[in-house]
Amino acid sequence: MCVGPNQNGWNQARGLVVKTLLLIGGAILVKRLTKSTTRWDHARIVSRSLSGEKFSKEQASRDPDNYFNLRWLSCPAAEMVDGSKVLYFEQAFWRTPNKPYRQRFYMVKPCPKEMKCDVEVGSSSYLFPFPECFKLSTYAIRDAEEYKNFCDRPKDQRPQPEEVIGDIAEHLTTVHLKRCERGKRCLYEGSTPPDGFPNSWNGATFCTSEFAVMKNNEIHTWDRGYDDDGNQVWGVKEGPYEFKPAPSSSFVDMFSPLNLPPQSMDKRIEGSFVLQE
Repeated sequence: MCVGPNQNGWNQARGLVVKTLLLIGGAILVKRLTKSTTRWDHARIVSRSLSGEKFSKEQASRDPDNYFNLRWLSCPAAEMVDGSKVLYFEQAFWRTPNKPYRQRFYMVKPCPKEMKCDVEVGSSSYLFPFPECFKLSTYAIRDAEEYKNFCDRPKDQRPQPEEVIGDIAEHLTTVHLKRCERGKRCLYEGSTPPDGFPNSWNGATFCTSEFAVMKNNEIHTWDRGYDDDGNQVWGVKEGPYEFKPAPSSSFVDMFSPLNLPPQSMDKRIEGSFVLQE
């Protein structure tokens, strides 16, 4: 077939336009796929993972001598001027969710850009700026009674964000979290410094905390208290508590033996982090 000069020129121009569009589209796609996650993106991911209702029922079933079936409940409460997320957190026995024995504020924020995180590479440890490092801090609540069952209430019946910020009291602990290495089940993990933070419960002088956010929205947390001689005086010794997201039928088997504290509870509480202050 013969093609006139005008038609041939049009075909060439159309081909050039198509190639240009493909190049632009490919560049946009590559940019989206390779776009780095910001420090604040990581903080938001952790905040979402902390939120919700979780239980240690499976762990209590496997090892009832060392673990209680506990309810973890957390939800967003406020946002600071610098963008830090403030979450309300409470912990209770599953059969008495309206009577939490532990209440805290969590604050999640990235580490300062100039802060260097201790990251292990092979058998060595290096200090260098790490953009995925951020802080998970816990604070006491000025009037904890007012916040009981905060997350279970309608939003208009809760203390409002400005009240929440005013009720953030004593700083308790800070865990520096970083991204987990490839191949691990966790997304983020971290711990307090080796010398921990001051604590006086049950004869302790300091406490340490280890924390991990898992890929399935599980939270693993391990708090322990030590005396001046380095002896552990509270906290489970076997390993962290494992809190898994609530199943749809949260209140099935509410009166299972796993949910009822045993009669000889005092001795078990002494070896558990759950009632420490």
